[in-house]
Amino acid sequence: MMKYLIRGDKYENTDSIKEYIEAKLSRLDKYIKNSDDIEAIVLTKKEGRRYKIEVTIPTKDFTLRNEVVDDDLYAAIDLVIDKLERQVRKNKEKLNKKKKVIEDFEIDIEDNFMEEEVIVKRKSIELKPIDEEEAILQMELLGHNFFVYKDIDTDKICVLYKRKNGNYGIIETK
Repeated sequence: MMKYLIRGDKYENTDSIKEYIEAKLSRLDKYIKNSDDIEAIVLTKKEGRRYKIEVTIPTKDFTLRNEVVDDDLYAAIDLVIDKLERQVRKNKEKLNKKKKVIEDFEIDIEDNFMEEEVIVKRKSIELKPIDEEEAILQMELLGHNFFVYKDIDTDKICVLYKRKNGNYGIIETK
């Protein structure tokens, strides 16, 4: 059985909320080998009248993560667990198709469970060196939520992206 680290951000979880979260998260135990070695990290926040729950489950091979915002904390808990369960099934199936083995998960899924996702478009771009401000401007002009560019100062390929909170993030290559 997984271990749980459940905490609230500027919000105190009641014992009944913690028990509910643990009961719901235990549904994921059937998919995870050696779940005794894994700790699920759960963060609840109250944002105005809405509740946000973030669940992160780091395994040996990769990290499962999802979050949900809802007016009802119990509904948010149910939704985030459903999303995590779908995430496990979907990614396990994709990796099985590629003949990759992820030892932390045990699951067999029928072929008709998931629709196959395929790449439908490829695009080549010319990367001219620009600074971060110009990259933001270009991204906004294009109406995209990300933009790939070559940084004029570091000469690295970067990905500028818009975060859920409206701010920007940058991923730099090494």
